[in-house]
Amino acid sequence: MPLQPSCFTPFTQAIDAYALPQRFTFPFYYEPHPLCVIAANELQQHLETQNNWQHNFGLTGELTGAIGKMFGVLLVQNPQGEVGYLSAFSGKLAEQNHWPHFVPPVFDMLAKDNFFHAENLQINQLNAQLFALENHPDIPRLSTNLNAEQAQAATKLAVHRQLMIDSRQSRKAQRNQLAVQLAIKPTDETLRENAVIEAKLNQESINEKNQLRDIKHYWDERINAISQELSLLTDDRDALRLQRKQLSAALQQKLFEQYRFLNIQGVEKSLYSIFKGTVELTPPAGSGECAAPKLLHYAFKHNLKPLAIAEFWWGAPPKSEIRQHKQFYPACRRKCHPILGHMLEGLSVDDNPLLANPALGKTLAIVYQDDVMAIVNKPAEFLSVPGKDITESVYSRMQQTFPNATGPLIVHRLDMSTSGLMVIALTKDAHKQLQKQFIQRTVTKRYVALLAGIPAVMASKQPNGEISLPLRGDLDDRPRQLVCHEFGKAAQTYWQASQIDESANQTRVYLSPKTGRTHQLRVHCAHLEGLNTPILGDDLYGTRANRLHLHADLLILQHPVTGESMRFQVDAEF
Repeated sequence: MPLQPSCFTPFTQAIDAYALPQRFTFPFYYEPHPLCVIAANELQQHLETQNNWQHNFGLTGELTGAIGKMFGVLLVQNPQGEVGYLSAFSGKLAEQNHWPHFVPPVFDMLAKDNFFHAENLQINQLNAQLFALENHPDIPRLSTNLNAEQAQAATKLAVHRQLMIDSRQSRKAQRNQLAVQLAIKPTDETLRENAVIEAKLNQESINEKNQLRDIKHYWDERINAISQELSLLTDDRDALRLQRKQLSAALQQKLFEQYRFLNIQGVEKSLYSIFKGTVELTPPAGSGECAAPKLLHYAFKHNLKPLAIAEFWWGAPPKSEIRQHKQFYPACRRKCHPILGHMLEGLSVDDNPLLANPALGKTLAIVYQDDVMAIVNKPAEFLSVPGKDITESVYSRMQQTFPNATGPLIVHRLDMSTSGLMVIALTKDAHKQLQKQFIQRTVTKRYVALLAGIPAVMASKQPNGEISLPLRGDLDDRPRQLVCHEFGKAAQTYWQASQIDESANQTRVYLSPKTGRTHQLRVHCAHLEGLNTPILGDDLYGTRANRLHLHADLLILQHPVTGESMRFQVDAEF
């Protein structure tokens, strides 16, 4: 019997009762196949019992330096028809790329015999030189002196130029007076006196111009002396910066060419060629180091047929992202989507569920309607406005329902997965007035959510509270959001406990957002620094269920024409 590839792992239990997948997993939105779940459980058992390496995942309570990690399993079939799985980790593990039980990287930057070490050493040496130059004590001293000299020179020149303006006006007045005297007494003596005075005035003008020249020359010499001394330091620094940039770009390009990915058809493409046709053009940092590309490349290289894939998080969550220990997650989009697009060519892959129209067959109920506005109850999994691939939405339905309406119709939005009350403006003036209320935050909005657990703060009987965590988009994995205290936009949510069901391990809670950031309520519930308990059915920040249990149940606003306070409430269907 031919030898198995060293990373092929047979199942430790009988799997005959499980049907093999008909098509490969769509890696960006999936429910893991039962055999992938078994493989993941076996891999997790290995992580808990192995003694080959030590890595702080933060599972023992020691969070200082803790780094959680994404792991992946790939269900495969060998040429003899035997089914097993491959295992991989994203990035490095315990500062190494190679460990027993795991597939190797597509390219090993840490290998001692490749070009990366020598060329990276050269760049690090430049970094050391740059650090010394950038922290040279004479640079800030000279820069401060230069700024002071330039400021003083500007002041001196401005004072002298104002003196010249004042003197010019004085001379003009004197010349006018001489002209008057000459007109009154046009004698030879007056002419001689006027000529003497005119010569004196002309000489004053010449002297002032010469003084301006001398002042400029004086300060130019002082400034140039400091500038030359400073340039001796900054020119070397800038030259090193340019050299480092060129070396880094060349090394990066070399690396891009070394990362070469196979697909089932035997076609090999480098990172550079894969990303060349994308908006990014240049591969983001870490491209090709994720578990999914590693697993597929190994399978194709060793003639193993990929059947299904699943990736899970192991360890404490990062500070900014929401990751739960042992939870399955899809492949990231920014780095993996272009790579997997090439690697999955020739494989029969599950349909992309994100391209299916979620609004098909769903009713959009109108709760209230008059001549200028309407209130609708949006179902869950229903777009507020047309998306990139799906046009059916609240907007398109309202266009059909109110063909004579003017203006943009949509005043505010709800996430596709969130159900509940939305305001529709039927005239331009109503839209302007209603939107103003939302901008000025005079509208009362309340959501009801069912949490997949009991937050510690609620278990301790605290009835309400406020969450303030700034948010920004996850550039590597849109549409996910990150908590970012440096670049995020302020986001505040007030929460109030409604009902705790200990038997079901669920909590019903009211959420009132003061701001309206994307996925604000979902992140504030799921994040470690928020309620640390995801909303039931949250497929981005928690675990998928029949739906996202989040509903906009209460809306209080002023009528755009009468100014009357209007209150609308529709209970959640969960």
